Amino acid sequence: MSIPRIAPYPVPTSLPVQSRVNWQPDPARAVLLVHDLQEYFLDFYDRGDAPVAPMLDRVRALHDACDGAGVPVVYTAQPTAQTPRQRGLLQEWWGPGVTAATDRAAIAGSVAPRAHDTVLTKWRYSAFAMTDLHDRMRQWGRDQLLITGVYAHIGCMATALDAFMRDIQPFMVADALADFSAADHAMALDYVTQRCGVVLASQACIDALAAPALPTSLDALRAELARIIGIPAAQVGLDDNPLHLGLDSIRLMSLVERWSAAGAAIGFVDLAERERVSDWWALLEARREAMP
Repeated sequence: MSIPRIAPYPVPTSLPVQSRVNWQPDPARAVLLVHDLQEYFLDFYDRGDAPVAPMLDRVRALHDACDGAGVPVVYTAQPTAQTPRQRGLLQEWWGPGVTAATDRAAIAGSVAPRAHDTVLTKWRYSAFAMTDLHDRMRQWGRDQLLITGVYAHIGCMATALDAFMRDIQPFMVADALADFSAADHAMALDYVTQRCGVVLASQACIDALAAPALPTSLDALRAELARIIGIPAAQVGLDDNPLHLGLDSIRLMSLVERWSAAGAAIGFVDLAERERVSDWWALLEARREAMP
């Protein structure tokens, strides 16, 4: 059995009933997941119609918002070569998948990963299964996952439930998802709302990410520095000088403005005169404690 041809349907404009929790996306805690937006999976839709066309626009807007807020972006993509053992039960359920269409394995160009993004090889429904996504989120000091992509009632919903069971707050971005049908799409949103997470619209997510916030851990600070410099987080050591790692005055000022807007009394000179990442963290902690 393979994926069926998917008829156009309108992107949901009304969200499920009020969630059981009042979680809000936090730019200091969140990671954006762009789930399986490979050409292969999108080929089952009319690419010029809803839900795919507006969904891709909203994923791109969310990506832009995450870049502006220092939020990591993670992509999943199924590999072009899978042995029967690697494919497992998916082979019986859906056939060979991307393996049978290797020329369609690329992520859609309009939402393609950027140089600083993470791309994970996807093996099962959940983005956590057989990947290091959870380890990466721990390293980044992140415990919220903003879920976009396809298919809402399969991999996206499975990932939301898996995140919940790992004490990661899942958010399904309702209008940045696509599914087999409007009914399947609505079912996925309703299930997450009732059982494991929060459903919200892309604009509400973007608005929440615009709120400035301080890094919540030393690892989160290292990750934020790595993103703004454009290097892997593993290259940011506690004794390293951020300026020697490549942080120029323009990007330093952007950090000052963001952290100041979050309520920390930090100036350009405060950071520039401190030579180690650990010293920056000590300053942030002291300013956080002094905040009203």
